[in-house]
Parts: sequence; C-alpha cells; structure tokens
Amino acid sequence: MSRGDACVRWVVIPAGRFDEAFSRQRTQVAGEIIQKFVNYRVGLAVLGDSSRHTGASSALRDFVRECNRGQQTWFLSDAEELHERLKS
Repeated sequence: MSRGDACVRWVVIPAGRFDEAFSRQRTQVAGEIIQKFVNYRVGLAVLGDSSRHTGASSALRDFVRECNRGQQTWFLSDAEELHERLKS
C-alpha cells in the first residue's frame, strides 16, 4: 500500500440488508460473498437477528455457528456484541 491508502479491517452489514437468497444455502450466495471478504482479508460482521433464517435451516444454522468460531466472519446480534468480540 502506498502512503495515504486506507486499510479496511472490518465491514459491518445489517442482517436485514441481505436478500432471501443469502439465507438459502443451496444458492451459495452467502458463501460467495463471504469468500470475497476472505480473499481480501477483510472481516465481515453481519449484525442483527438472523434467527428467522437459522431457525428454518439447519444447514444455515451450522454455517453461522462455524463462522462465529472463526476470526473473519461473524453473525452477531448487535454492535455491543461486535465490540466485545473485537476487544478479544
């Protein structure tokens, strides 16, 4: 990076911004989006209640659980939870 370039470490997106296709595992939309962030080494935090989607899909529930175990992609309930994760 040259001097003056900004380095983005995290992108935070409200859960409600995602289309229904994001929550359907068979569309692979979530995986494709998350892979872009991984490729650029930028963390992705999805904030908000995603229980409507995870309650209806065990595959998505497992996907979210696995993401939350890592350090790059998190599905969190609110900004306070994000701040706590970033501190650790």
